[in-house]
Amino acid sequence: MALEVIPAVLVKTREELLEHISRVRGHVETIHIDIMDNKFVPNFTIGVKELQGLPSGFRYEIHWMVRKPEEWIAKVRGPYMHMVHVEAVGGWEKIVSAVRESGGRLGIAVNPGTSLEKVKPYIKDVERVLVMSVNPGFYGQKYIQDVEAKVRELRKMFPRLEIEVDGGINPETGARAAGAGASDLAAASAIFAKPDVGKAIAELKESLKKGWRERHGE
Repeated sequence: MALEVIPAVLVKTREELLEHISRVRGHVETIHIDIMDNKFVPNFTIGVKELQGLPSGFRYEIHWMVRKPEEWIAKVRGPYMHMVHVEAVGGWEKIVSAVRESGGRLGIAVNPGTSLEKVKPYIKDVERVLVMSVNPGFYGQKYIQDVEAKVRELRKMFPRLEIEVDGGINPETGARAAGAGASDLAAASAIFAKPDVGKAIAELKESLKKGWRERHGE
């Protein structure tokens, strides 16, 4: 299974978005963009307007921390991974349809306090599960270790599933998340708060591989 470190971008302007993307060019293949509506979570970021014409050379995943995600997704065309929160699901078929019509792919996100039982009915329709290791809404929070049990359970049930962990990720917590079964790590401050983003990403990649090897003996 491919293992990947994915820079997570939480910004309020198009200029900040482009600056963050520019800083990691040449170091990663995928960018994770956080979108918040100040309703689903108590914070707001860029919106769909700023997602138009994203720089080429990357894959993009959009993390929709919003109410009625299908209405947002319908306004964004392209081959993006759309990760919607299980806590925001109203009509699942509307979400599936919006993603299909947008030309994108579908993932599902789950908050630390939400049971996997709420996620299981939707896993057949998604390519990736995003396990939040902080309560979403703000940058720089502390990793919630208890979510590792959720990751272990998911990996046991779905051995080939893409499982991404997002929140409070650094080389230490990244190794722990990978040891629990995460194949992908989304990191914000552990990358963008460092003067040398290339070095920071390399350290995270090594921790991801280390945790994965220890779990799988690879």
